[in-house]
Formats: sequence, C-alpha cells, structure tokens
Amino acid sequence: MPTALSPHNPRIERVRDLRSARARREHGRFTLEGPTLLAEARRSGIAIEELYLTEAAATAHADLVGDAERAGAGTYVVPERTLARMSDVETSTGLLAVAVMPTHTLAAILALPGPVLLLAGINDPGNAGTLVRSAEAFGAAGVLFGRGGADPFAPKVVRAAMGSLFRLPVAGVTAGELLAAAAAAGRPVVAATLDGEPLAGADLPTRAVLAIGNERHGVAGFLPRWDRAVRIEQTSAAESLNAAVAGSIALYAMFKK
Repeated sequence: MPTALSPHNPRIERVRDLRSARARREHGRFTLEGPTLLAEARRSGIAIEELYLTEAAATAHADLVGDAERAGAGTYVVPERTLARMSDVETSTGLLAVAVMPTHTLAAILALPGPVLLLAGINDPGNAGTLVRSAEAFGAAGVLFGRGGADPFAPKVVRAAMGSLFRLPVAGVTAGELLAAAAAAGRPVVAATLDGEPLAGADLPTRAVLAIGNERHGVAGFLPRWDRAVRIEQTSAAESLNAAVAGSIALYAMFKK
C-alpha cells in the first residue's frame, strides 16, 4: 500500500536532484516516467527502488504498484502538483520511478561479440536515445557515449531509447580512452563522414566500433583519428542526414552483412 507524502518531504528534493548528470553519477540512480517505461524496466531486470504516483495513477496502475512493492520498492503517493514538479516532462504521466543505474565498463563492452556504437559528441538526447534503440535492434554489443555529449541516463535519453537502454550495455568514454581500448581489443574504429568510402560497398568488420558524430562538427569534433571512414550516398540536393537516421542506416548495413 503506497505511503502518502507531503510536498515538503525531503525525498521529493532528492528525486528532483536526479535531473542533473552529476547527481545521477554520485548516487548511481536515475529516473524514468510512465507505465510503459516502468514495465520495460521491470521486464529487463532494472532494480526499481522507489515509485512515486498521484492518487489517480495509483488506482489506475495498481498492478504495477503491487509488482514494485513485491520486488522491494518503496511506493509513495504525492499530490499532482508535487509530481509535476518532480517530473521532467511537460505533462506528467502521474508515475515516476527511481531506479538503480546499471554500470558497465568500456573493456567489458568491447569484449562482447558484435559491433559497438560510439556516439562521438552527440548532444541531442532524442538522437542519442534513438540510436540506442537502433543499436539494440541491429545487434550491437553496446553503446559508448562520448564525454561532453548527451548523458546516457538523462530523462530525455531514457524516454527516446524506449527500454533499449535497460538491456543494452552503455558506458561513457573520452576519445583517448576509446582509441586506446579499441586498439587493445583489436577493434577498428570506423567513422561515418562525408568523404568516406560508400557504405553500400564497404566490407566492414563485424567487430568495428562505428562512430557517429553530431550534425555540426561530425566525428572530427570528438575523435582525432580513426581507422576507416564510410559515407551514406544520397542525392546532392538533399542536406546531410540527421545523426540518428545516419547511424541507424549504418548499423542496419553492418547488421545485413
């Protein structure tokens, strides 16, 4: 049975703090919102520590509340205005969970079979989350988030990944860490650039680290060098592809081969 909390309970501010990347790293916790993501997290083995709901959501999602309580999570009912203040979305779903952040090392991800995706300076959380979804769909071993770009467990990234972030190992890296570790693991770094060889005819190794850069600076804004480069051919009249679209196409091409 959920416990009622006042708007001034110190738990409220602790949850609000998790909207910052620094607090998430310090506490090893992140937040997720809505019944769909909560169900995905539970199905994927993510540990839910706390669940905050409005009275209406507690009634509408009694099955999810009971499931969380049986798994050991604390459940709390808060006023609608309080949950809206805790929420990162414009219109709250009435349900917000605090979960334990899964941790993976760079070396462990590079040791897994299959290609690895590197987000080389991608700042847009929607693009980052979409690329995590594509990485899972097309058999990537994991996703590496370049330091200085989007944070993997930022609320918008979590929403855009639609559950893939709960199942696919991710880690943050610097350019130097990535290049040294990839060389040690025998993984070539393949960058998506405007002047690379055509992707359609490229014979890419299945153990490649595929680097996708942001739309303004490209991969070169993050990585000083790479082993090979590929480009997605398109009509000259079209602008360069959105990073999430380009990365998804490249991942699919590697998956098919």
